[in-house]
Amino acid sequence: MRARISMALLLATQFLVMPGIALPQGTNQNQTLIINGQSTQVPVIQVNGRSYVDLAALASAVNGSLSFAGNRIALSVTFGAATSAPSAPALPPAAAPTPAPNPGFSKGFLNAGIEQMATVREWHTALASAIQNGYPLTANMLAPYRVQATTNLRLASVAVSTDSDRSAFQLLNNVFQNMGKLADKYVAARANMDFISPDALQNDSLNQRLVACGHSLASMAASGQFVDDGSCD
Repeated sequence: MRARISMALLLATQFLVMPGIALPQGTNQNQTLIINGQSTQVPVIQVNGRSYVDLAALASAVNGSLSFAGNRIALSVTFGAATSAPSAPALPPAAAPTPAPNPGFSKGFLNAGIEQMATVREWHTALASAIQNGYPLTANMLAPYRVQATTNLRLASVAVSTDSDRSAFQLLNNVFQNMGKLADKYVAARANMDFISPDALQNDSLNQRLVACGHSLASMAASGQFVDDGSCD
């Protein structure tokens, strides 16, 4: 390291350093020697177009020392104020990454989802009307609604293209499954000749979950953003 600094000082500045030799006065004795961007008090003279500095003054300026052995002169340099390289400017702190915007629902999925929920509501209305009015309740009576809901759910799955679409589709599938369970429950009760109260759905926890989920999905459709409040689980 010291050898590199010595060579940089002697070669990069292109000075001929000769201690102990009397030199004639140059035409310009007011030049300033700058080492690593810092001014020094080392005198500089010019003779025949060459620049000369006093070796002892140079050693002092760079916090070095001289030693002599026969016809050899050794200049040892240590890091000091005059040889310290300018510190690199501190880098500004990296900006926090900007979260990617939520794309919300795609238009195709939103339309398919709305169509599916409309079919499920019709399915639910047909079931509720049969229970409240004591109409014959059979699987064949509700079959068209189930078939249409199955088709619409498949169309919604094809339309999925964003993260919000994928999350909402899972809820649509939950609604479809729960509606099927609700319908099957009362069709089986009617087939077994069990008594079904006209207000049975009002006290049915599965039915209450379906209604709450329907409201939640309607709010999502209105806002265009997926927000899971747990009612469709």
